[in-house]
Amino acid sequence: MAPKRTPPPLDEATLRDLGLRHVARFATSRGKLLAYLQRKLRERGWGGERPADPEALVARFVDLGYIDDAAFAVMKSAALGRRGYGARRVDETLRAAGIAEEDRAQADAQTGSDAWAAADRFARRKRLGPYAAAPLDPRQREKAIAAFLRAGHGYAIARRWVDAAPGEAMVEEEG
Repeated sequence: MAPKRTPPPLDEATLRDLGLRHVARFATSRGKLLAYLQRKLRERGWGGERPADPEALVARFVDLGYIDDAAFAVMKSAALGRRGYGARRVDETLRAAGIAEEDRAQADAQTGSDAWAAADRFARRKRLGPYAAAPLDPRQREKAIAAFLRAGHGYAIARRWVDAAPGEAMVEEEG
């Protein structure tokens, strides 16, 4: 068996190329790109003339418009909302991606306005409440509420959806 070939250490050009390839291929945030570049530096080492500076490279990509944390936050929150996730889960995901509070403002507003529709999609996907075949027994009800809570929805909205009778038309309450 042949020995595994280790890739050469990174330098300025290869680190930049890795970063460019990553932003071209994936929708990413400033924090996620920085974590990726730091991981690559740990794996392959550094062979450049000057010390490695992945923070400066990420800042350069932001200046060039390759990375836009606010747009990433809006895109990610919309995608999670379409999958039926609530505001708390969206916020946790954006925080894990390294999105700053000021870049989340528009995404938070969008998530708040789409909360009822996200809960509807979650209930439909899990076949709960109005989408269930039969009413839930107390143990199943508690599990369904826990699933809503894990998905990031509030307790009141979770209880309202889970306690709905199969086939009941759900109407969003104002206020």
